[in-house]
Amino acid sequence: MKKVIVLLLLIIGSPILAQIQFEAKVSKNSLGLNERLRIEFTMNADGDNFVPPNFEQSGFKVVGGPSQSVSQSWINGKSSFNKSYIYILLPTQKGALTIKQASIEINGQIYKTSPVKITVTNAVEIPKDPNEMPVVKADDNIYLVADISKSNPYVNEPITVVYKLYFSFNIGISNWRELNKPKYNDFWSQNIDIKQLVAQEGMFKGERYRYVVLRKTVLYPQKSGKLEIEPLSLDIDCQVPTNRKNFWGQPLMTEDSKRVSAGSKVISVKALPDSGKPEDFTGAVGRFNFTVKPSKTVLKNGESLDLDVSVAGTGNLKLFTLPKPVLPAALEMYDPIHDENVSTPLTGMTGKISDKYTIIPQYKGNYQIKPLRFTYFDLSSNSYKSFSSQPITITVMDGPSMASSEKTAPTSTIKTEVAITKTFAYIKQKTTLKPMKKDDFLGSGLFYSLVFLPFLAIPFLIVGKRRKDASDNDVAGNKIKRSNALAKKYLGDAKKHLGNKEPFYIALEKAMHNFLKAKLHIETSEMSKEKISELLLSRKANAETVSDFIQLTENCELARYAPSSETAIQQDFDKAVTIISALEKQIK
Repeated sequence: MKKVIVLLLLIIGSPILAQIQFEAKVSKNSLGLNERLRIEFTMNADGDNFVPPNFEQSGFKVVGGPSQSVSQSWINGKSSFNKSYIYILLPTQKGALTIKQASIEINGQIYKTSPVKITVTNAVEIPKDPNEMPVVKADDNIYLVADISKSNPYVNEPITVVYKLYFSFNIGISNWRELNKPKYNDFWSQNIDIKQLVAQEGMFKGERYRYVVLRKTVLYPQKSGKLEIEPLSLDIDCQVPTNRKNFWGQPLMTEDSKRVSAGSKVISVKALPDSGKPEDFTGAVGRFNFTVKPSKTVLKNGESLDLDVSVAGTGNLKLFTLPKPVLPAALEMYDPIHDENVSTPLTGMTGKISDKYTIIPQYKGNYQIKPLRFTYFDLSSNSYKSFSSQPITITVMDGPSMASSEKTAPTSTIKTEVAITKTFAYIKQKTTLKPMKKDDFLGSGLFYSLVFLPFLAIPFLIVGKRRKDASDNDVAGNKIKRSNALAKKYLGDAKKHLGNKEPFYIALEKAMHNFLKAKLHIETSEMSKEKISELLLSRKANAETVSDFIQLTENCELARYAPSSETAIQQDFDKAVTIISALEKQIK
């Protein structure tokens, strides 16, 4: 009787034991802000398309991994399988944090881990291995500095802020992330693009350092007083030497990290002097030239002219307004077209701005446009300077005169208005007539078309439904389509991560695996170099292309843990696109 009960328990329990498990395990549930956390995502069946949680949103940054571990064994005719994805994390904040779910596809189904709660406390003292004590500390050899060109400018006088990261010669910088971006309240700001970061040498604190220029910004203070520039803060990953040495006597490096800040800066901004300030001053500061130029001065009735008012030079060109012309009542002026041709190098804005007015005379005669006056504050002499244009005389050759229109009778006034109206007669010469009465919708052709249209669509719906059912029942075909779509998706993800080594090679490897699943109808657990080569060659693929494919899959695994340049990453991506395109054409 006992044997029967045991046998029944084994029969009932075997499906439970065969259940697929996918879970997240952590090295500890409570740690200090300066400690590291090991998290392992394990499964007891092979899967594809592993998607880790967003660690940054959970309050962690990845400092190691992902690394993979696969083990498979046979004991007494029973097989066991285990696969793991391992990450090393560093908390970025204190408190009760939650690592969200990871997901993976196993046998066509999506499995997810449970969220993991972690408590992060204040930094704790970590005992270090004396054999790996760093000889050089990152704290004393990495500095972030904000160089400001001038600390007491005038309002609207340009200053520059250049952020430099200094580090000693025996330290290597591998990566950095912005924690806090600088804020320029009460400044007009313009960032200058830095196309390539180049390490240079220079003096800092009386010693030679290497440095990299991270950011350049041009600022124009918009009010006087003490204005604060909030700091730039970085999280830096670096390598520092230890007291251990390799076979050749060179010091071994160990990973370290440091958070640096340029510190806030206070700028004392001087107000522009009130002494000698003209009433027409609109805030221009710099060194400028002023011109007022009409397109023509002699017109016929119905013609127009353009009046160009422009300022060129160096200064706050985008931060002031140009003077506006004052015209006689007989000249009609339209709103200007504003144009800016301004560049902003490190020395400040330079170029030209202009307002172009269109002017149309109403009567014949001679009319004068009064001189325009432009004033700016000259930084070289610390004084106000003004330009005045010459008066401009506009001559209208023909058309009604203003004097005759005022003396004639109302009938003459009507003729004048008709003459002016004819000037713009070309604007609308055609009319569009619409019938006042319309046919009723009920009983019209459109009405009956809409009534019978649903009945005509029934055969198409039946055919579409049958095709959809056939497609849903085609399990193998749907799996191939899904794998093909995932291959394209991960190839696109790899392209997005061309500048980030580990995500790039993970996405590229997934793209190649899903491509094989779609084309060769095999699972990931069946993928071996010999099996892939045999299947591809049997499908008429070129031997050289197959060899390149196998070599690239091996590179994807090795390149994640070996140093590589952006050029090598780009070459691997281009090679993958070429190989996949070639196999698409060759496989039959």
